[in-house]
Amino acid sequence: QVQLVESGGGSVQAGDSLRLSCVHSGRAFSAYTMAWFRQGLGKEREFVAAISWSVGSTYYADSVKGRFTISRDNAKNTVYLQMNSLKPEDTDVYYCAAKRGASVTDGPASYDYWGQGTQVTVSS
Repeated sequence: QVQLVESGGGSVQAGDSLRLSCVHSGRAFSAYTMAWFRQGLGKEREFVAAISWSVGSTYYADSVKGRFTISRDNAKNTVYLQMNSLKPEDTDVYYCAAKRGASVTDGPASYDYWGQGTQVTVSS
C-alpha cells in the first residue's frame, strides 16, 4: 500500500517562504505522478501543482505560477513544494496526492492516494 506523509507547514508572514515535503511510502515511486492540492474550510479541494513520473513535466495553477515550484527526488521517495512570496490567500491545508499515469492536468478525482494534510497560514 501507498502512504503519503506531508510536513513543512507553519505560520508565516506575507512575502515569506515555506517548503513542503511529502514522503511516499511504497514501491515504484518514480512511476507515480505527484501533486499538491489545498483545501480551506467549506471549500472544494483545489489543484496547486503536479509533476509527472515520466519526463518530469510540471503544471501549476494560475494563482501560484511563478511563486511555487514543485520538484521530486526519486532516490528519497519525496516530492517538494517550494512556496515563495506567500500571500494570505494561500492559507489552507495542503495535501500531497499520488496517481499512476503521466497527465499533470487531472483533478482530485483522478488521484488514488492522499496524505493527511499540513496547515499553511499566511498573515498580512
